[in-house]
This record gives sequence, C-alpha cells and structure tokens, in this order.
Amino acid sequence: MKGKGIALILLLVLCLLLSGCAAKNNPGAEPRLLLGFSQLGSESSWRIGNTKDIEEKAETYGISLMMENANQKQENQIAALRRFIAYRVDVIAFSPIVEEGWDNVLKEAKQAGIPVVLVDRTIKTEEKDLYECLIGADFYQEGVSAANYLLRKADRSGKDRFQIVEITGTEDSTPMRQRHAGFMDTIAGDERMQVLESVNGDFLKSRGAECMRYLLEKYGDGIDVIYSHNDEMTLGALPEIEQAGYMPGKDMIVISIDGGQEAIDILKAGKINCIVECTPMLGSTLMETALALKDGKNVDPETHPTEAVFSDEDDLSQIAPRGY
Repeated sequence: MKGKGIALILLLVLCLLLSGCAAKNNPGAEPRLLLGFSQLGSESSWRIGNTKDIEEKAETYGISLMMENANQKQENQIAALRRFIAYRVDVIAFSPIVEEGWDNVLKEAKQAGIPVVLVDRTIKTEEKDLYECLIGADFYQEGVSAANYLLRKADRSGKDRFQIVEITGTEDSTPMRQRHAGFMDTIAGDERMQVLESVNGDFLKSRGAECMRYLLEKYGDGIDVIYSHNDEMTLGALPEIEQAGYMPGKDMIVISIDGGQEAIDILKAGKINCIVECTPMLGSTLMETALALKDGKNVDPETHPTEAVFSDEDDLSQIAPRGY
C-alpha cells in the first residue's frame, strides 16, 4: 500500500505539471483579456488574410476574441460595437468601413470605460479622445509610392503624355481618400500626366470589372495608365482589358495596391507593372496594444507597418510567399 500511495502522489504531481504546461502552451485556456473586434467584411483576399492573422495572433497571445463581420455595412458595425459594450469586453477594436458616423457609439464606449483601437482605417470624430490609437498602413504614402513609380516609368519611356484612369476604393473610406490624395499630389505639376476620370470600384472584384468596362467603352486606347486602389479591383479589371484587345502591362501601365499572392503572380507574368504593398498582418501589433491598454499603459497614437513596392524595375523572383 505504501508503494501504491507514493505512486499515486507521483502521478498527481505529474498531472499537475502537465496541466501547467498545457495552460502555458494553450493560452486560450486562461484569457489575458477579452477583445471585441468588428471586421468590416470579407470582400478581398487582403481582408480575409487580415481576419485570419488577427484570429491566429489572439490565440498566440492568449487573448479571448469576439469577432464579428459587418459584411460591408456601417450599421452592422455600430450594432457590433454596442454588443461589445454590453458584454463588457476589455478592449474594442474595429476596421471602420467609412470615416464619419461613429461619435455616438464611441461616446458610449468611453462612458463604459472601454478603450477603442482603430485597425487599418481611421475615422473623423467631434472629440479626439474617443479612440486610443490607429494601427494600419500609411495610405497617403501608398499613393505617393504608386505615383513615384509612374514618374520613373515615364522618365524611362520618353513619352510626353500619360492619360490616367483611377479605380478608387469605397467612397469616403480612409484608404480611398488618402490613396487618391497621395497619388494626385505627387503627379500634380507634371504636365505629362492627365487624369481622364476617377470611378468608384468599392474595393470589389466585380465592381473593378464594371468600372474597367465603362472606362474602356468611354476612352478605349486613350488610356495609358490604370491606377487601381486594390488588387481585387485590379483582378476584376484585367480580363476586361484583355477582352477589349489590349495587353495589360504593355499597352496599358497597371498599378495596384495590396500585394496578395494572386496579384504578385500576375505581376511576375508581366500583366501588372507595379504593386504597392499594404500588409494585412496587423495582429501582433493589435494584441500587444490591447494588452498595454488593459494594463493602463500609454500607446503610440499611430503605428504603421513597414511596406515595400514590387515592380517591373525589380528582381521579382525573390518575393517570399505572401500568405494572403
């Protein structure tokens, strides 16, 4: 009996040690905080990759995640934020579909003492302290980078005129406004650059195709450059260009933003000339920020990831798999 008793004690100790290791290796077992996140939709590989990264990083950091998909509707996001407030989450984060219309619900979060983090996009508010910080790309710089590529391309070509069409993202969204502004500010004053028209593609592949059909019918071979605010719209536009009898990347310069795997593969094939990276991998920064806010620490008001530009100026063979 004595031997059996010692064996039982050793077995209990071993079980405790193993359960301790399991808790450490499975941080979701004991959440460090509860994060409510409202994703604006699943309209693109970028957005799907962003959602996946946030879900994976929440598990890695031992954070319990309440994730809601707004399916491209602001009213769905506002309803989700109110549910997060009612549930008393520790931190709220969301990717706002548009910039205006958030003051009332964010005041409710502030009154509840719940800090708010913006992910990917910013907003316009009456009171500056309704959210803690922004984690996302520098969209204005993305527009600048796209324009700088075009200016370099123009310098090499020797041509004296470039007629540009722009397919923009969702109207009144932060990336739409800033990618447009960065691009237009950079080409302003260059007499070679002429913008024929800007049309709203809503960041959707189907809308990119519709916009391209309309632009081709209106301008035809008068189009020299297509500046598209994201890969999904670009991927929708390319078949329309080919069906109209043109060679994208040769007859028309194609500039896109995002850098998803499908678009990078097409860049390597020569049908896209330049892609400005906009990484969706924001999960680690979001989790670290949420933990800091729960602990009452100050956080940087804006955090931008480092991003690259991929183009026909470069050796494209070394681009690592994108993961989205």
